[in-house]
Amino acid sequence: MLMGALFGSFAIALMMGVPVGIALGLSSAVYLFMSDIDLTVVPQFMYAGMDSFVLLCIPGFVLAGNLMNGGGITDQIVRFGNGLVGHVRGGLGLANVTGSMIFAGISGTAVAETASIGSVMIPAMSKSGYDKPFAAAVTAAASTVGPIIPPSVPMIIVGTLTGLSVGKMFMAGAIPGLMLGLGMMITVYILARRRNYPKGTWVGFRELLRSSRAACWALLMTAIILFGIVGGFFTPTEASVVAALYAFVIGLFVYKGFRLRDVPGIMLESAIGSGGLILLVGLANVFGWILTSEQIPQAIAEAMLSVTSNKYIIIFLINILLLIVGTFMETIAALIILFPPLLAVATQVGIDPIHFATFAVLNLMIGLTTPPVGVCLFVAANIAKISLSEITRAIWPFLLCNLIVLLLVSYIPALSLWLPNLLFR
Repeated sequence: MLMGALFGSFAIALMMGVPVGIALGLSSAVYLFMSDIDLTVVPQFMYAGMDSFVLLCIPGFVLAGNLMNGGGITDQIVRFGNGLVGHVRGGLGLANVTGSMIFAGISGTAVAETASIGSVMIPAMSKSGYDKPFAAAVTAAASTVGPIIPPSVPMIIVGTLTGLSVGKMFMAGAIPGLMLGLGMMITVYILARRRNYPKGTWVGFRELLRSSRAACWALLMTAIILFGIVGGFFTPTEASVVAALYAFVIGLFVYKGFRLRDVPGIMLESAIGSGGLILLVGLANVFGWILTSEQIPQAIAEAMLSVTSNKYIIIFLINILLLIVGTFMETIAALIILFPPLLAVATQVGIDPIHFATFAVLNLMIGLTTPPVGVCLFVAANIAKISLSEITRAIWPFLLCNLIVLLLVSYIPALSLWLPNLLFR
């Protein structure tokens, strides 16, 4: 009865449109009231969930992304992407994906990427003759690259939960992220050829060189983060601070996209966004403690291992479970609740923890573009001013592409382990 009340209240809150973090807190409160457990466990476990040095990465990278976006970096990235591939059939769609891949090295979050790239690319694609649902679907799908290509907020959360090396996980996401981007570019090109979408004119090498110079500051930021962590110059938390300082200097003095008086507003926006994420972590930790006390993770693990101990079948079952969960639960909450028990199952059958973390995060990123809780779908549809049903129909080719990449990453460990093993010895 208690578990029915926990999951029932959580489901009702989600259906009412309550934010996932608040829904987790409310359902936990319902459980605690019914079980007569002292409510002092709520602040205790909330604080325990948030009391992590690694979590300081989140406000740092969120601030860096907002500073670069406010500094005009999005326009420069789009300009470079358009100069690079805009002359090909479906060029603006290809530029959209290219821009997302570059922006991924700044934001680390898919929703920020959808809003930033989408606000520029969706209107531009619509004016150029692309269907609005297609433009919105490309933007939403491409944004899932953000948390795979480093830096990655979900991977920071995984490191907090398990003690796995955040630097190794950053490196593990690089090749799968590039595969996602390449796969979506192929999908865009095929659809553009079939639907006869327009292509732009070749801008020339001079303009391409100019746009690449402007966009190189964004690429350099990613390089500083990665080589700093890999080279042992700073930790991921320190890297987020370096990234924020770099973004401040570049946005203020190079791109000149904001002034000093704009900085407090950008910092406030970043604090609100970061606070929401960290509050979600704390409330999800309370929910996770309840599940642990009821031995739900152990039941999940035993159920899977009772079916089979074959590593490849376990990978398939985990992917199916996470795909289902990703359709109705926010990524961070799903990671906090499900990642520890599923990691225990994975390691028992011989799956490398870094490999498991990579395909688990990739799997839940796909959930950001699946209804009914596909947050990126809502953001892109809102920018395009179309209905959820329209963007849902348009997103399917990209979902299929992403699922193919997920299968490759899941069953070929070298795709996620080669770089970490090469760089961290």
